[in-house]
Amino acid sequence: MRKLSLEASAREQLDKALSDTAGRSATTVYGGHEHALRQTLIALAADTTMDEHVSPGEATVHVLRGRVRLVAGGDSWEGRTGDLIAVPDARHSVEALEDSVFLLTVVKLREGT
Repeated sequence: MRKLSLEASAREQLDKALSDTAGRSATTVYGGHEHALRQTLIALAADTTMDEHVSPGEATVHVLRGRVRLVAGGDSWEGRTGDLIAVPDARHSVEALEDSVFLLTVVKLREGT
């Protein structure tokens, strides 16, 4: 069994993002390429955007700190601390409206299912 403090890790990642010229930092906290489930802690400085991309499977964004906007096509969803956003199965981007940290959970789609 493994235990992790998301609060402590969120502080660490946000500190890294705020000192990084790109304004972002991320670390995988569970899973990885060899697992179907992956959870990644992502920190974005205010006004930083993750460019449009496609998710490799079903995904959610759990906002741990701050405020973010997820945009897909003409639709957008704003999330604040404590909110959970289901990521649509479409190209999307994420913008930090203030210094933010979120937990991205992805379950990769398996071939043939």
